[in-house]
Amino acid sequence: MLDILLIAIFILAGSGLGFYGLDLLPPAALEGANVEGARVVTGGFGALAGLALGSLVRWGYRRFEANVRSLPPDVLISRSVGLVIGLVIANLAMAPVYLLPLPQELNNFLEPLASVFFSLSFAYLGVSLADTHGPALLRLFNPNYALQAAAEGSVVAASPKVLDTSSIIDGRVAQLIEKGFLEGTLVVPRFVIAELQAIADKADPQKRERGRRGLDTLQALRQANPNCFVIHEANYPDLNTVDEKLVRLAQSVGGTLVTTDYNLKKVALLQGIKVLNVNELAEALRPIYIAGDSFDIKITREGKEPGQGVGYLEDGTMVVVEEGQRAVGKTRSVVVTGSIQTSAGRMLFARLADRDSNPTTSASSAKT
Repeated sequence: MLDILLIAIFILAGSGLGFYGLDLLPPAALEGANVEGARVVTGGFGALAGLALGSLVRWGYRRFEANVRSLPPDVLISRSVGLVIGLVIANLAMAPVYLLPLPQELNNFLEPLASVFFSLSFAYLGVSLADTHGPALLRLFNPNYALQAAAEGSVVAASPKVLDTSSIIDGRVAQLIEKGFLEGTLVVPRFVIAELQAIADKADPQKRERGRRGLDTLQALRQANPNCFVIHEANYPDLNTVDEKLVRLAQSVGGTLVTTDYNLKKVALLQGIKVLNVNELAEALRPIYIAGDSFDIKITREGKEPGQGVGYLEDGTMVVVEEGQRAVGKTRSVVVTGSIQTSAGRMLFARLADRDSNPTTSASSAKT
């Protein structure tokens, strides 16, 4: 009903402008013309123009309405407050312009331009600051805002974890949460779920398997953490990529972005967002061995040099064992003799431990 009324108003306005617009022409231009017939023609063209313009305005209004409806209540309130504050400051900033001792004609020209400029500038600034500091602003007016919003399912916890597509597909985040190394509310944006579904529907079998694994990970997380698992409905249609939306969402909820994407981490850090890279966490948790440490390892194959054997730690670190060729396929105790850092990662060198020696450093085997 509103759409029909809106278009009808534009049609009536267009036809009225076309019908009565001839009165604005000089009399000489209408001399000898069929004015009544011309009014009907211009009124018809005005109605068509009103129909086109009304349809365009209706489309813009519906799109704006959809964007507003997709915003979480806390974001909508904070943006509205920021807009009002920005317009108030714009009016205050206009006061010196009105007091300038300029000629009246120049004042009549400058004042509307300055009013539009200040209003647009400060309104945009207010909305932008509200996006960044909205939760803090709401907590200023209501100290219990965080608790109330968490109870309603809107995430404004002290440290929510925003999961991106790569970390969900990776799957290790589920183990970190299960073991208690990640705390806080888990935030999964709706657009990330849509991206996982799109990957799961791919024709490529490998991509399809990755997408399905990500959806399985989400299902497991939701079942294991029903009280702190939130699907966030924010969509940010003004942004084009998922990475941009993730950065905006992490800013709006004041959370930590969990990812395995190195480039996304760099972009987020540049914008002041805390980032937890699962790959870097795994690298930091790798045991550090120095010469003299001992541990047990299964020697899986022969090395490049004669007599060498090669084994791997649980984290994938390669261990080259001197005189380990004769122990291929067996689990033996080895002593670290050195290490090097390569482009592929850290590589250890070791030798078979003396069978008669006491395992005085057996406690270090727990590092594996």
